Order: sequence, then C-alpha cells, then structure tokens
Amino acid sequence: MILNTTHYNSEHKTIIADLIGRPFSLVQKLRLKGIGSKRMIIDDVSPNMSSLMNKVSDTNYANIEIRPKGILIMINKGLKNFTWIIPFYQLVIYKTNGSSIHAQGRFVHFRNSKTFKENKKFFNKLLDLKVSYDLKYAMPNR
Repeated sequence: MILNTTHYNSEHKTIIADLIGRPFSLVQKLRLKGIGSKRMIIDDVSPNMSSLMNKVSDTNYANIEIRPKGILIMINKGLKNFTWIIPFYQLVIYKTNGSSIHAQGRFVHFRNSKTFKENKKFFNKLLDLKVSYDLKYAMPNR
C-alpha cells in the first residue's frame, strides 16, 4: 500500500500501525542501534510506481524505516512524500548490483553507490529481523 504522506493525516498513522505495528520505543531503537537507513538513490522502479518518480532528470531518493512487523519506504518526489508500507511476510530483497526490494507486485532498485554502501549494516539488520519474523510465524513441519 502506498500513501501520500506529504501532509499529516491521523488515518495514515492508524493504517500503518495496523499493518506493520507501532514505531519502536526509544529503548528498542537504542537496542537495535537505529531503525532508519540513510538516504539512498533510486535507480529503477516497477512500471506501476513510475508515477512516484521525478519526470525530469532529478535524482530520486528514498529512506527505509523498520517497524516491528514490516518496513516503510519513504520516497521523495519534489515537494511530495510517499510511503510504501511492506509487511515482512510480503518482503523480498535481492542483492544484484545494489539492492532491490520487491513486494505487492512492485519493486524499487537502489543504486550501488556510496550512500548504499553506508547502509550495509542496516540491510544486514533488516534481513536478520525478517528471518526472525519468518521463524516466529513459520508453519510446523509434519
């Protein structure tokens, strides 16, 4: 689900909390050593997300925030902000010349640049949280 979060809307806050949980507390943020990525350059997006990208040759940026049951990808388009809500059970991450996040029939590919390399620890933390979430809700083998 993608929301236009340029202006504050209390409904958006409840939708996000229902889908992927409330934000981490300050103690949890410190224990996780941060829950947000640095800004990354978007290299490519799926055709159904092309309307969220700048039409001119401006560079598109996005940040990722971790929540208890998923992630938020905040995309900046000029003066507008869009938030893509992805629960962990829908999240798929590919490491191909940068990184690519897939969910809900959409994808965002981040360029392999200096800003992406600075987020290596963040992506490792994200993968660890996704694996622990998947193990927590895994079906028992029979």
